[in-house]
Amino acid sequence: MPRRRVIGQRKILPDPKFGSELLAKFVNILMVDGKKSTAESIVYSALETPGSAFW
Repeated sequence: MPRRRVIGQRKILPDPKFGSELLAKFVNILMVDGKKSTAESIVYSALETPGSAFW
């Protein structure tokens, strides 16, 4: 039995651009070496690409 107390999970803040917690979780999984801005730019450009095909 461990002597330390149980540490609670952190709340995931929603994505600043779209306000989605699921998208923020996806960006966190995609992130490599702590480079969150690079991961966000990859995700945002991937989301804009299909939308620009119809306009």
